[in-house]
Amino acid sequence: MTVDELGSQRILSIDDNPVNLRLLERMLLAAGFDNVLSMDDATKALELVPDYKPDLILLDLHMPEMDGFEFLSRVTPTFLDEFMPILVVTADATLETRRRALMVGATDFVAKPFDMLEVTQRVKNLLGGRMMYKRQADHQLELERKVSERTADLEAAHLDMVKRLAIAAEHRDDDTGEHTRRVAAMAAAISRQLGIDQEEAAIIFRAAPLHDVGKIGIPDSILLKPGRLTPEEFDVMKTHTTQGAEILRDGGSHVLRVAEEIAMTHHERWDGTGYPRGLAGEEIPLVGRIVAVADVFDALTSNRPYKKAWSVREAVGEVNRSAGTQFDPIVVNAFNHVTSNEMAASA
Repeated sequence: MTVDELGSQRILSIDDNPVNLRLLERMLLAAGFDNVLSMDDATKALELVPDYKPDLILLDLHMPEMDGFEFLSRVTPTFLDEFMPILVVTADATLETRRRALMVGATDFVAKPFDMLEVTQRVKNLLGGRMMYKRQADHQLELERKVSERTADLEAAHLDMVKRLAIAAEHRDDDTGEHTRRVAAMAAAISRQLGIDQEEAAIIFRAAPLHDVGKIGIPDSILLKPGRLTPEEFDVMKTHTTQGAEILRDGGSHVLRVAEEIAMTHHERWDGTGYPRGLAGEEIPLVGRIVAVADVFDALTSNRPYKKAWSVREAVGEVNRSAGTQFDPIVVNAFNHVTSNEMAASA
């Protein structure tokens, strides 16, 4: 790299000797490095570094109050995640001094009295390395941004595909396909009432519509049967939980992981008599307990091949009668707040 390419890089020169500072500054300016800041106080220079963000530091070792060794030991942790070169300019060129300085963060050395060509060449080399590092870091950030965008696109496509599967499954026993959306809205409202933060409630809103995606694998003769299912048929119907979890398994996004948990657990019961694993109480994930209430409430208030829709008041009463057996009482309490607010708003 030429000096023209490197001339605008920020150089911080620290030396308690004003003569040395002026000499170094004149040498660097004459060589084309026109962004040089000189300071004779290492303590003040240390305070300046985080905001100034130098590309190179020229540092004397033997200074009063804070010497170069202490400056190195305190400034180096600031740049642990990047290459920020420090060129030590010192009259003490002993092996012991060099080793000690290198151990606390020095990059290179120039001995006093210094030669102009040697100083400018070392500055050029170190700034070249700094610029290459920054270019590589910028390139890495750009690659990470593109990978992140591509990953987000793939996750969005995956989620869209699974949502379409959920809608296809839902249309098989709900002509409007609105059940999944109503369950999502109710589940998110219950979540917020329980104190779940807005971001996680939004995740539940996106994941809840996938709770019955496993119905895609249930035969119509069972799914659309107008009468009561036989024990054998009900066993088949129960597999929509495990089939749904299998469809959603290994999803790359948080939404799909929550959706998998919901699909698997939204038919578990608080008293442990649910399916597919017979979980009880708080063994059931909270999202499963929330969607269980939202799902049953909407099913009760909807027309299905095997039943007429219940009134909202009747459905709310049934949910409350099932608190402590089928449903988590705390979730039911949150559900009551949501429905009472909705009924008051519609009155």
